[in-house]
Amino acid sequence: MDKWDERFMSLTYEVAKWSSCYQPNRQVGAVIVKDKRILTTGYNGAPAGIKSCKDKGECLRKKLNIPSGTRHEVCYAVHAEQNAIIQAAKLGTSVQDATIYVTHQPCSICTKMIINSGIKRVIFKEGYPDDFSLELFKEAGVELIKYPTE
Repeated sequence: MDKWDERFMSLTYEVAKWSSCYQPNRQVGAVIVKDKRILTTGYNGAPAGIKSCKDKGECLRKKLNIPSGTRHEVCYAVHAEQNAIIQAAKLGTSVQDATIYVTHQPCSICTKMIINSGIKRVIFKEGYPDDFSLELFKEAGVELIKYPTE
Protein backbone atom coordinates (compact mmCIF):
# COMPACT_ATOMS: atom_id res chain seq x y z
CA MET A 1 0.00 0.00 0.00
CA ASP A 2 1.23 3.49 -0.74
CA LYS A 3 0.54 6.87 0.86
CA TRP A 4 -2.40 7.50 -1.49
CA ASP A 5 -4.07 4.25 -0.44
CA GLU A 6 -3.56 5.28 3.19
CA ARG A 7 -5.09 8.70 2.57
CA PHE A 8 -8.15 7.41 0.74
CA MET A 9 -8.72 4.55 3.20
CA SER A 10 -8.59 6.96 6.15
CA LEU A 11 -11.15 9.12 4.35
CA THR A 12 -13.58 6.17 4.17
CA TYR A 13 -13.72 6.16 7.97
CA GLU A 14 -14.45 9.88 8.05
CA VAL A 15 -17.27 9.42 5.51
CA ALA A 16 -18.61 6.46 7.53
CA LYS A 17 -19.26 8.85 10.44
CA TRP A 18 -22.06 10.39 8.35
CA SER A 19 -23.93 7.06 8.34
CA SER A 20 -27.49 7.04 9.64
CA CYS A 21 -27.26 3.35 10.58
CA TYR A 22 -28.46 2.66 14.12
CA GLN A 23 -25.75 0.03 14.67
CA PRO A 24 -22.40 1.77 15.43
CA ASN A 25 -20.42 -1.23 14.11
CA ARG A 26 -22.24 -1.03 10.77
CA GLN A 27 -21.29 2.50 9.81
CA VAL A 28 -19.70 2.07 6.39
CA GLY A 29 -17.97 4.58 4.14
CA ALA A 30 -16.84 4.41 0.52
CA VAL A 31 -14.70 6.64 -1.68
CA ILE A 32 -14.38 6.20 -5.46
CA VAL A 33 -11.07 7.42 -6.86
CA LYS A 34 -9.45 7.65 -10.29
CA ASP A 35 -6.01 9.06 -11.06
CA LYS A 36 -5.60 10.14 -7.41
CA ARG A 37 -8.78 12.24 -7.62
CA ILE A 38 -11.92 11.67 -5.57
CA LEU A 39 -14.92 11.14 -7.85
CA THR A 40 -17.62 10.48 -5.24
CA THR A 41 -18.20 9.33 -1.69
CA GLY A 42 -20.95 7.28 -0.10
CA TYR A 43 -22.09 6.10 3.29
CA ASN A 44 -24.87 3.74 4.34
CA GLY A 45 -28.10 5.51 5.05
CA ALA A 46 -31.79 5.67 4.25
CA PRO A 47 -32.89 6.93 0.82
CA ALA A 48 -33.88 10.58 0.49
CA GLY A 49 -37.22 11.24 2.17
CA ILE A 50 -37.16 8.01 4.21
CA LYS A 51 -36.58 8.05 7.98
CA SER A 52 -33.42 6.20 8.98
CA CYS A 53 -33.17 3.63 11.76
CA LYS A 54 -31.35 6.30 13.79
CA ASP A 55 -34.35 8.59 13.36
CA LYS A 56 -36.71 5.74 14.25
CA GLY A 57 -34.63 4.77 17.28
CA GLU A 58 -34.16 1.12 16.37
CA CYS A 59 -32.54 -1.17 13.84
CA LEU A 60 -35.14 -2.98 11.74
CA ARG A 61 -32.74 -5.88 11.12
CA LYS A 62 -31.99 -6.27 14.83
CA LYS A 63 -35.70 -6.04 15.65
CA LEU A 64 -36.42 -8.86 13.18
CA ASN A 65 -33.34 -10.85 14.31
CA ILE A 66 -31.81 -10.97 10.81
CA PRO A 67 -28.22 -12.29 10.83
CA SER A 68 -25.43 -10.17 9.34
CA GLY A 69 -24.67 -10.98 5.72
CA THR A 70 -28.21 -12.13 4.91
CA ARG A 71 -31.44 -10.60 3.57
CA HIS A 72 -29.87 -7.27 2.56
CA GLU A 73 -33.22 -6.11 1.20
CA VAL A 74 -34.69 -5.88 4.70
CA CYS A 75 -32.99 -2.66 5.74
CA TYR A 76 -33.82 1.00 5.35
CA ALA A 77 -30.24 1.83 4.38
CA VAL A 78 -28.69 1.99 0.95
CA HIS A 79 -25.14 0.65 1.22
CA ALA A 80 -22.15 3.01 1.04
CA GLU A 81 -20.86 1.51 -2.22
CA GLN A 82 -24.30 1.80 -3.80
CA ASN A 83 -24.61 5.43 -2.72
CA ALA A 84 -21.16 6.27 -4.13
CA ILE A 85 -22.04 4.66 -7.49
CA ILE A 86 -25.48 6.33 -7.52
CA GLN A 87 -23.89 9.73 -6.86
CA ALA A 88 -21.52 9.21 -9.79
CA ALA A 89 -24.48 8.38 -12.03
CA LYS A 90 -26.44 11.44 -10.83
CA LEU A 91 -23.42 13.65 -11.54
CA GLY A 92 -22.68 12.04 -14.90
CA THR A 93 -19.24 10.93 -13.66
CA SER A 94 -17.77 7.76 -15.14
CA VAL A 95 -16.26 5.32 -12.64
CA GLN A 96 -14.82 3.10 -15.40
CA ASP A 97 -11.41 1.72 -14.30
CA ALA A 98 -11.65 3.50 -10.93
CA THR A 99 -10.77 2.22 -7.46
CA ILE A 100 -13.31 2.06 -4.65
CA TYR A 101 -12.06 2.24 -1.07
CA VAL A 102 -14.50 0.81 1.47
CA THR A 103 -14.38 0.38 5.23
CA HIS A 104 -15.89 -3.14 4.89
CA GLN A 105 -15.78 -5.91 2.29
CA PRO A 106 -18.68 -5.36 -0.12
CA CYS A 107 -21.71 -7.65 0.04
CA SER A 108 -22.69 -9.63 -3.06
CA ILE A 109 -25.29 -7.04 -4.12
CA CYS A 110 -22.72 -4.21 -3.97
CA THR A 111 -20.19 -6.48 -5.65
CA LYS A 112 -22.48 -6.90 -8.66
CA MET A 113 -22.95 -3.12 -8.88
CA ILE A 114 -19.20 -2.54 -8.60
CA ILE A 115 -18.51 -5.05 -11.37
CA ASN A 116 -21.14 -3.60 -13.71
CA SER A 117 -20.05 0.00 -13.03
CA GLY A 118 -16.59 -0.74 -14.42
CA ILE A 119 -14.66 -0.25 -11.17
CA LYS A 120 -11.52 -2.37 -11.48
CA ARG A 121 -10.01 -2.25 -7.99
CA VAL A 122 -11.58 -2.63 -4.53
CA ILE A 123 -9.68 -1.93 -1.32
CA PHE A 124 -11.39 -2.72 1.99
CA LYS A 125 -10.27 -3.05 5.59
CA GLU A 126 -12.86 -4.97 7.57
CA GLY A 127 -14.31 -8.35 6.66
CA TYR A 128 -17.94 -9.24 5.98
CA PRO A 129 -19.58 -12.70 6.01
CA ASP A 130 -20.24 -13.00 2.26
CA ASP A 131 -17.97 -15.48 0.48
CA PHE A 132 -20.12 -15.27 -2.67
CA SER A 133 -18.96 -11.68 -3.21
CA LEU A 134 -15.34 -12.90 -3.18
CA GLU A 135 -16.15 -15.47 -5.86
CA LEU A 136 -17.85 -12.84 -8.02
CA PHE A 137 -14.90 -10.43 -7.82
CA LYS A 138 -12.49 -13.22 -8.74
CA GLU A 139 -14.55 -14.40 -11.71
CA ALA A 140 -15.02 -10.83 -12.99
CA GLY A 141 -11.30 -10.06 -12.71
CA VAL A 142 -11.80 -7.17 -10.28
CA GLU A 143 -8.74 -6.70 -8.08
CA LEU A 144 -9.73 -7.14 -4.44
CA ILE A 145 -7.27 -6.00 -1.77
CA LYS A 146 -7.69 -6.36 1.98
CA TYR A 147 -6.07 -3.33 3.54
CA PRO A 148 -3.63 -4.34 6.27
CA THR A 149 -4.71 -3.71 9.84
CA GLU A 150 -2.30 -2.27 12.36
